[in-house]
Amino acid sequence: MEIIYHPRNMTSWSNRMIRAGRRIALVPTMGYFHEGHAGLMRLAGEHADLVVVSLFVNPLQFGPDEDLDRYPRDFTRDRRIAEEQGVSVLFAPRDGSMYDAGHQTTVQVHGLTKNLCGAHRPGHFTGVTTVVAKLFHLVKPHCAVFGEKDYQQLAVIRKMTADLNWDIEIIAHPLVREADGLALSSRNRYLTPEMRKSALSLSRGIRLARELVAGGIRESDRLRQAVRESILAHPDTAIEYISFVDRNSLREKEVVDADTLLALAVNIDGKVRLIDNAMLFTRKRSADDNLLPQ
Repeated sequence: MEIIYHPRNMTSWSNRMIRAGRRIALVPTMGYFHEGHAGLMRLAGEHADLVVVSLFVNPLQFGPDEDLDRYPRDFTRDRRIAEEQGVSVLFAPRDGSMYDAGHQTTVQVHGLTKNLCGAHRPGHFTGVTTVVAKLFHLVKPHCAVFGEKDYQQLAVIRKMTADLNWDIEIIAHPLVREADGLALSSRNRYLTPEMRKSALSLSRGIRLARELVAGGIRESDRLRQAVRESILAHPDTAIEYISFVDRNSLREKEVVDADTLLALAVNIDGKVRLIDNAMLFTRKRSADDNLLPQ
């Protein structure tokens, strides 16, 4: 596996591979890899000859009171995990190489970014779309793989790619959970044993909502109240949002149906912000779904 640190060298490598007729897949990450990341890398390898994994903690997508400075980092571990998955290039831009002192340009998607995480993290998705746009230009991938745990991010990237007419296939990987149901996240390392018990409130809330839907309840207000009570029954939980949205438009739905996604954001002990999501009905996946969550 090759490690590339400078954007210019990344593009030179990609140009050589494209001239040689090789198909490139990109997996954008902020590092501190776990099995969810490894799954993205393996899926990318199924769709391309060469896999490029970017490792860059993007300052543009962090708010002033968020965890940029303490975001978990372990380059040696990340390099080992990427190499074990057969990654061709680990692209790890040096600080300052992605945004110089005079950087003034951003990329923004409207509409899809208004609610859910976008409503609670101003500027976050502009940071996401800007860095992904830069990665698309630098790496020149034929396809890119994103995880469904950040469902809104996936939807926003798809919209940006379509609106800007990029000939890049966006591939989704299903959300990956730990054995106890907690959605895999680099931020899980912040959780103490007691906090982890409270963190399970997200997956338990999703399970409760599915049980209620299976029992015939369809009104989102009734479902939201039940999920709220379930989450708040766990100590030190603060709900940021419980949203029932259309899986494509991300608009709130008053009555849930087969296209409804339940999305959650909960703060644990005022220190760790976790997100989770799931479709409320079991539905058959299709090629058009591109592995949308069940």
